[in-house]
Amino acid sequence: MTAPRWLQHWGLNRDPFSKEIDDGELWLPSSKASVVERLVDSMQERTSVLLVGEPGVGKTCVLRALRHRLPEAGFKLTYCHNATLGRRDFYRQLCTAMGLSPKATAAAVFHDISSHIESLGKERIHPVFLLDESHLLQQEVLDHIHILLNYSWDAKALLSVILVGLPELWDKLELRRNRSLFSRLSHRIALGQASAADTAEYTQYRLSLAGVSRALFQDDALALLHETSGGVLRDVDRLASAALKAAHRRMVTAVGRDVVADVLEAEAAQRRS
Repeated sequence: MTAPRWLQHWGLNRDPFSKEIDDGELWLPSSKASVVERLVDSMQERTSVLLVGEPGVGKTCVLRALRHRLPEAGFKLTYCHNATLGRRDFYRQLCTAMGLSPKATAAAVFHDISSHIESLGKERIHPVFLLDESHLLQQEVLDHIHILLNYSWDAKALLSVILVGLPELWDKLELRRNRSLFSRLSHRIALGQASAADTAEYTQYRLSLAGVSRALFQDDALALLHETSGGVLRDVDRLASAALKAAHRRMVTAVGRDVVADVLEAEAAQRRS
């Protein structure tokens, strides 16, 4: 299949800002790399974690980097992102994600999950539940997660849970009703947004992965990208990709601030229409 003309124009071998990127190619600034290290340490310590951040700051990237770092032989990661379910359906979702056949009642499903976790412990495999969008978890689910972490009269650490969500999740867990769960989250991490230097480094890194080592974005264009995105890399991806396409249509050899400004104006015009 012939590559799109805008990729050919820049000498790129793929869309540099696509979300489809291998775990091993993920870019993390030093601040995020240290978060991954903390998560790896926590899993090796068999503890549980709270990870919060605004949309697009890299929470999922951090989880994918964790998946890449943990040895498959000693850990079993189960990822769930549908957080709007009631307790029974939540546990049924966990069953399906773990490869178990969900039962009809909540008690039976909980028993199967607990038994499976204990079996993995005997095999020296540590299960980790990654619960994304946890700020959407219903209170009846939050009421029950700490029970799932309790084995042998709370004397064995057979399971780790990583609760991932928006900052309001932290506020919710600090409520007195959730203190049993909150007290079991040994590591509590809040991800910040990327700095201007991070945005510039990230943009060049993604271009390099796509086959171009020279700078395609001028410094003033990168400054506007960062200013507009607020350091949210998901928005950087969208705007940078649109700017490359717009600059191709002008047949220029670099993306300047004026190109980025025109992309922003076009977006604003669409919102007004």
